[in-house]
Amino acid sequence: MASTKRSAALAELPLKPTIFEILLVLSDEDLHGYAIVKQLEQRSEGSMRLEPANLYRTLRTMMGRGLIEETDHRPDPELDDERRRYFHITSFGREVAAAEAARLELLVEDARARRILA
Repeated sequence: MASTKRSAALAELPLKPTIFEILLVLSDEDLHGYAIVKQLEQRSEGSMRLEPANLYRTLRTMMGRGLIEETDHRPDPELDDERRRYFHITSFGREVAAAEAARLELLVEDARARRILA
């Protein structure tokens, strides 16, 4: 069973950078769309910007692949706009993110071995 889940996670690779980044920001907490965009901009020091249509298209794709799911949980319902849609990383999404991180780590190790990186 574990090898089947691992195979399914590996079949998702390589991830598009935007999908990997969204999985990373959702690994800490459930977020709504606007918060995801702000986290991506902050993490990338402004170089990664997503328009709402592109964000929600990507989120729909990720939900279809089982990487994330929409959640009704709201961190602070009293201070929140009820129209916001919150997203949560699934256990499969975590497995895929871990597999992608391991894949990237191997690439970096290879780049170091070839003296491309110091």
